[in-house]
Amino acid sequence: MSVRSVLAAPVVAHISVPAAADAYTMSSGRLWAVVAALLGLLGVAAGGLALARPAGRFGTRTGTGRSRAVVALGAGLISTALGAVVVATAEGGLGTGNGLGGAVVALVVGLIGILLGGLALSRLRRTG
Repeated sequence: MSVRSVLAAPVVAHISVPAAADAYTMSSGRLWAVVAALLGLLGVAAGGLALARPAGRFGTRTGTGRSRAVVALGAGLISTALGAVVVATAEGGLGTGNGLGGAVVALVVGLIGILLGGLALSRLRRTG
């Protein structure tokens, strides 16, 4: 074994290991995970409002409950899909800067938004 190969082995091993992203670096995985989580929160908020006030503010049936429920379903669905894509494409585990933690949060929040939107729509179909 030559001296050159002995000295080059640690350098090659160090280069081949992917380094974790810095805490303040915004990678594409983190960006998409944040977008997905915010969409999921929008879905949860819209679904909660649709369940709390289905008839609108002044008691008139203007369709705001149905539109809030549809917004909750759509935002929850998009959030869940984006979160699933980020989870599927993230290399490494939690803490590597690929957005895996945010994507898991987006999946959970998106599913809650879908659930609330579906409950609001089913309640609207029964009552009106």
